[in-house]
Amino acid sequence: MTAPSFPVLRLKPKADARRIRHGHPWAWADDLVLDRRSKAVPAGALALLEDAERQPIGIGVATVNARIGLRILDRAPDTVIDKDWLRAKINRAARLRDALYDAPYYRLIHAEGDGLPGLIVDRFGDTLVMQPNAIWLEERLDDLRDLLLEATGATTLIKNGTSRARALEDLPEEILTLAGTAPDGPIEVPMNGATYMADVMGGQKTGLFYDQRPNHALMARLAEGARVLDVFTHVGGFALATLAAGAQSALAVDASEPALTLAGQGAQAMGCDARFDTRQGDAFTVMEALAAEGATFDLVIADPPAFAPSKPALDKGLRAYERVARLAASLVAEGGTLMLCSCSHAADLGKFRASCIRGIGRAGREPRLIYTGFAGPDHPVHPSLSDTGYLKALAFSL
Repeated sequence: MTAPSFPVLRLKPKADARRIRHGHPWAWADDLVLDRRSKAVPAGALALLEDAERQPIGIGVATVNARIGLRILDRAPDTVIDKDWLRAKINRAARLRDALYDAPYYRLIHAEGDGLPGLIVDRFGDTLVMQPNAIWLEERLDDLRDLLLEATGATTLIKNGTSRARALEDLPEEILTLAGTAPDGPIEVPMNGATYMADVMGGQKTGLFYDQRPNHALMARLAEGARVLDVFTHVGGFALATLAAGAQSALAVDASEPALTLAGQGAQAMGCDARFDTRQGDAFTVMEALAAEGATFDLVIADPPAFAPSKPALDKGLRAYERVARLAASLVAEGGTLMLCSCSHAADLGKFRASCIRGIGRAGREPRLIYTGFAGPDHPVHPSLSDTGYLKALAFSL
């Protein structure tokens, strides 16, 4: 079989070709020779990347008019990127999850972490929710549908096309049912002994965050008889996990009333609704109000949205994490535990930890770091791409 012929994109002489050869999964557009021919390569087209000496580096997806000029798919220059290539990637990801989890509730595909740039797929039993956040995926939706259903035995596939990443590649914002029948209500998801309600058609992103599973489990081990405060709870996150493990009570705080409603439904499904309460509102305002009331809790968890989603937002984001730490620390009972989380890839672990420690110190508390956590193994990290290892969780004994 003759290898296909691809357009060629070449790195500038000053570009760091070794960085890509040694594993980095993309080339910046500024590092490419962009002449009339290369600028004409359509977005989403497959292209061969060469170094300045015209030695091949790999096959990738071209987006020369974007900040990232090419995403590497395969380092063998004669690779055929076809349905069989996709099948091998998806099947490998599915085998890993099947080995890790007893029940079919997990992240199935984690973009570059599974060798499929831009693709996120979460599994909720027989229902899959897919976020195809790149044009090369949009052009292969039929193949992706067939292969995902084939690999998992799922019957329903929802396309959630509402991410900001899609707008960067001029893709439409839409939610479509690509196979099966869309669920007519939330899906019950068992995790860490708790029951979560995932709204896969109208919730945030795919409807549930699987990444915090190991960090939920850590706090659940400390929860027997504890009074728990879960700030930025989404659909119940840490609150439901701790209730399932025997917490005396859990107060869940979020700005979203629909999310808190789902959290309440989860508590009811678990038979824990008598020990569960919610407060809807701005998290900073609620924490200040709780402090004014003299409230304290044995376990306090704060899992805010990404305050530093990019490098320009880093300084402001770190100040926000420091403020969260200060307010949350003031609500922890003597000898209690505080967990602080960040999903900002621009704030690395060291900077995030320093912000947390400053905030705790400003609250007049003396911390001891007892745990550093990350996303679960269904969120594999590409070693050369920090974005895939975005989640950090720090637990302090105060």
